[in-house]
Amino acid sequence: MTNQISPTVAKTVTKTDGRKRRWHRHKVERRTELVDGTLDAIRRRGRDVSMDEIATDIGVSKTVLYRYFVDKNDLTTAVMMRFAQTTLMPNLAAALSTDLDGFDLTREIIRVYVETVAAEPEPYRFVMANSSVSKNKVIADSEQIIARMLALVLRQRMRAVGMDTSGVEPWAFMIVGGVQLATHSWMSNPRMASGELIDYLTMMCWGSLCGIVEAGGSLQIFNSVPHPAPVLPTIP
Repeated sequence: MTNQISPTVAKTVTKTDGRKRRWHRHKVERRTELVDGTLDAIRRRGRDVSMDEIATDIGVSKTVLYRYFVDKNDLTTAVMMRFAQTTLMPNLAAALSTDLDGFDLTREIIRVYVETVAAEPEPYRFVMANSSVSKNKVIADSEQIIARMLALVLRQRMRAVGMDTSGVEPWAFMIVGGVQLATHSWMSNPRMASGELIDYLTMMCWGSLCGIVEAGGSLQIFNSVPHPAPVLPTIP
């Protein structure tokens, strides 16, 4: 005998599923509104803003915040995720999609990263002051996505001219990790103008990329030739 669900039961299940979907959508939308409000509060009050101050600026009680976020660590993680998804990633994706070649593309990618972070100093410091595991995972995941985007561009451009692409992933991760760490150090203690930082990072990355091109991307070629110390320029 075949088990069949009666029309009444099926209708009830459909209504319940519909309510769950609407509640889930409402919860996601409300969390997004609260995260955006938190970002505005951080910009106004600075990195040391408290949960009470955030709630006051948004116009809700602290109880409402804790209804949607487990604690301040959870809210901080959501802020980092929101910034990465709506600002950092789109800006870098646009830079990587440009038709610029060689040096100009290298500098543009670095410039976009540094200036995107520098444009939001208080939210950046608010997030970095928190050492929660979930926040660190969001940062690591973001770096992985950026590195893989860069690796894709490197692979496409190198293949187009017949170069060996075996090393694109470690190269991409080294560039992203180095630029991120240098920018973090600069944000913590800005010892130079942002333009100088961008130029110094470009100098390092471009020099590395030129070495890769000279070897055709091939580890075999790189290891088969001598590597004498570079000749220092004559300083007048």
